[in-house]
Amino acid sequence: MTTAAAPITARAYGPTPQYRLESVDNALQILMLLVTRTEIRLTDVSVHLGVASSTAHRLLAMLQYRGLIRQDPRTKAYQAGPSLDLLAFTVLKQLDIRDRARPVLEKLNADLQETVHLGRLEGVEVDFVASIESPQALRVSNRLGVAMPAHCTSTGKVLLAALSPDELNRLYPGPDLVQMTRHSIATTAALRTELDAVRRRGHAISNEEGEEGVVSIAVPVRNGALALNASMPVSRMTKELRRTALSQLSDAAAEIEALLP
Repeated sequence: MTTAAAPITARAYGPTPQYRLESVDNALQILMLLVTRTEIRLTDVSVHLGVASSTAHRLLAMLQYRGLIRQDPRTKAYQAGPSLDLLAFTVLKQLDIRDRARPVLEKLNADLQETVHLGRLEGVEVDFVASIESPQALRVSNRLGVAMPAHCTSTGKVLLAALSPDELNRLYPGPDLVQMTRHSIATTAALRTELDAVRRRGHAISNEEGEEGVVSIAVPVRNGALALNASMPVSRMTKELRRTALSQLSDAAAEIEALLP
């Protein structure tokens, strides 16, 4: 006879919230039950949370509504739903991209001696999924896990340039944009003009638009699904370095594309 693994209690990774939302906490604990079980039942949830069956049912119904769980119509047991599967797949895909691209990023970093980033678009922000800092004392910092307004970065401009006009309109419905520095693009009209130039050139440049004293160049990977970037202090940017960086970025992007499934 086999025994079910003990359920995993959702571990606390930060300070206790000042205003704890018990319903949210309970919903997260339900999802954690699925870590060690292929399926759960209403009674499992009720006992684990110490709540009435009616409360457990309402929590399960909301998770099912959002696709995080699904109910087997025959057994009435609950299993991981399509939204939870998509979340897991996205995380694994991101890790896979990072691992596959790492050797190429390391070589690019060593050749340029500048900070390199690999990013993707998340709404109107850039999510940097991989980053290696320059070995030089004066350098641009690692931005792994940092989100920045897409229109303020060369990486974001490359990613935005790959979108259709309708997609851009949905992301930027208003006329004004947030500025991170005095050099940042301030209007959607100016952004559209800049993106036209990015499409013509095949690469994007940021001149202190995301951070004072920092310039960067980015090229698309997989037709703009990702973008590869080299960032450096403005004091080191010369015409020769720009040409070298652009050439090596383009070569590295092609290498990364060949490594991705």
